[in-house]
Amino acid sequence: MPFLADTLARVKPSPTIAVSNLAAEMKAAGKDVIGLGAGEPDFDTPQNIKDAAKAAIDAGKTKYTAVDGIAELKAAICAKFKRENGLDYTPAQVSVGTGGKQILYNALIATLNPADEVIIPAPYWVSYPDMVLLGGGTPVPVECPLEQDFKLRPEQLEAAITDKTKWLIFNSPSNPTGAGYSRDELKALTDVLMRHPHVWVMTDDMYEHLVFDDFEFCTPAQVEPGLYDRTLTCNGVSKAYAMTGWRIGYAAGPEELIAAMRKVQSQSTSNPSSVSQWAAVEALTGPQDFLAENRKTFQRRRDLVVRALNQCEGITCPRPEGAFYVYPSIAGCIGKTSAGGTRIGDDETFAKALLEETGVAVVFGAAFGLSPNFRVSYATSDALLEEACVRIRRFCAGLT
Repeated sequence: MPFLADTLARVKPSPTIAVSNLAAEMKAAGKDVIGLGAGEPDFDTPQNIKDAAKAAIDAGKTKYTAVDGIAELKAAICAKFKRENGLDYTPAQVSVGTGGKQILYNALIATLNPADEVIIPAPYWVSYPDMVLLGGGTPVPVECPLEQDFKLRPEQLEAAITDKTKWLIFNSPSNPTGAGYSRDELKALTDVLMRHPHVWVMTDDMYEHLVFDDFEFCTPAQVEPGLYDRTLTCNGVSKAYAMTGWRIGYAAGPEELIAAMRKVQSQSTSNPSSVSQWAAVEALTGPQDFLAENRKTFQRRRDLVVRALNQCEGITCPRPEGAFYVYPSIAGCIGKTSAGGTRIGDDETFAKALLEETGVAVVFGAAFGLSPNFRVSYATSDALLEEACVRIRRFCAGLT
């Protein structure tokens, strides 16, 4: 339509949300659909957190708050960063937003100018490039294929940096691959960044607590203190605390950047939900023992899905270090034809045919910037995962 902003033509709706919506519509129409597209835990929010929200309502804590977070939540966030990451921040260095997505968006809107470049390792979370485009910047994807475990290498980062580079967006463990960077791997990248003082680092640590086996999480400013003054360390309560719908994300960084983000937020959403903020205080300061139990469940599901998908003809599924996704390759399926008559030309046609012929909804790899792959979220029951994998295996066996 002619009155819409030109900027809007540069971006696209979220493919992950689109897949989830389509699966929900098909289910509502009575079709047998297993949705593996949603990026949220199937666990309920812990009771103590829900109780804290109810108590906040009963206490009348339902009014406007400070634009970017109540003092109690900022104090809890500072304590979390010190306790879990060895990072010292003051409340003036903390911003609380309506979900992690708003935190990232605020930072990009507050800092990007035309021609600014943002390095984004691919595969990436679908929203990163489009948020950069909305901010007027230029996304610079760097492909990190299966052969290098979906991880950015130091020489790739070095080659991607120009005098126009403003940010590196860094996500570990990763959505969509679940790949996590070890301390040594991360140190190799931060060594590159130390040679380029004009490049800032935006971390997305949302899956920090969802790591498996003996993997140890670490974040860039923790590994290289020299980056502290140009790092925005972002996190939230959505994934680890099963609070996706509560919409609370947060970040810590230099005061000047946090103040700029506050200005953006003051003219957009203003404060996050007051009740959700009090729930987040309890999440960060209350019992944490359930995190280990949830990790065990997700690790079991990861192993189930990886084992089953690697039994599918034409599919190779690596074993990720964290999050609740796998990102299998379908290179062996390209060029074949499904039992329903669809020629598999790319991962988008694979995902579409899989949904139409088997009722399994996944997200195609091109949405994340690397093909030919698809993303499976295993944040659902073992029974549904087993059935979904049986259907995928049958679909692949029918390719000719």
